[in-house]
Amino acid sequence: MKAPSGPGTSCRNCHGGDGEGAFGPGLAGRIDLTYERFRDYVRNPVGRMPAYVESELTDQEIADLVAYFSSLPPVVKPGAWRVELPKDAARGQQLAIAVIGCGQCHGATFETPRHGAAEVDGDFEWFKRMVYDHVAAQREQWKQLDPAITPTTPQPAGPPGRNRVRMGNYSPQRLPEPVLKEIWTWAMEDLGKLVPLTARLTAGQQGLNGATYNVQVANAGVKSKGLAAEEVTVEIELPENAKVVTATGTGYQGPHRNSEGKMVAAWRLPRLSATEQQMLTLTLAQPASALRGVVHWAKPAVKADGEVMFELVSGGRGGRGGA
Repeated sequence: MKAPSGPGTSCRNCHGGDGEGAFGPGLAGRIDLTYERFRDYVRNPVGRMPAYVESELTDQEIADLVAYFSSLPPVVKPGAWRVELPKDAARGQQLAIAVIGCGQCHGATFETPRHGAAEVDGDFEWFKRMVYDHVAAQREQWKQLDPAITPTTPQPAGPPGRNRVRMGNYSPQRLPEPVLKEIWTWAMEDLGKLVPLTARLTAGQQGLNGATYNVQVANAGVKSKGLAAEEVTVEIELPENAKVVTATGTGYQGPHRNSEGKMVAAWRLPRLSATEQQMLTLTLAQPASALRGVVHWAKPAVKADGEVMFELVSGGRGGRGGA
């Protein structure tokens, strides 16, 4: 039996790709896993997982999951955690990864929540609501984002028309506010909120003067709310022996070797506010089969993930950074 295609709740991040278990318990081949028992737990968990409401995970989808897990053979040994606890992890990181398990979906450095906080410059009250009333709070924040700008935080998942929120609502009884505060302090105050910058690199026109490439850099935060990035640097790594014919855009600094010794074409943008976009162009004497680059910023300073990688991919569609 194939895995159900409907739910977009990322169950596998804790329970394993085939229900073999990892951070969460194994579900494959469990003869005690009846529909009623599983549904009751999903709707009102007594452990570390959030509760999933009907709008995001239907009773039929729960039944499909039970049927799928029942079709699998039991697993003797669970799989490895999706995200292992780093050595010498701070207490907030220990709580997020190894105790509550948030890091199994959000990663070792909590990139997605840090982007989400920066989208609206959220405070601890914002964080509490995002955790305890996530389904409603996340939908409200999505509505505030500019649809013309590619977001850095994950958007609604699932089949067409479902537009579900992938995370459920945590109970304050199972995840007490003092514990949540420690996670907040580590992620948002120590590591720092991540300005939601995006970058898209596309191939433009090829003419007599060479091949032109476009880089669209944007701040995907909510207008008048989100954090601005200051002293933004955009670099495109130049192919060996590449000749830059011309470039346009704010703060072009010409080709030079960066701090890593790579030859790059670079721009320096003083500030990029929420919803602000900048279009930069680079014309090379000869077309490049592949291009890649990076965007980073000086303020607000962060201790992890403070850069956005991008590349030119097949078909000319550009990449973006973020988790």
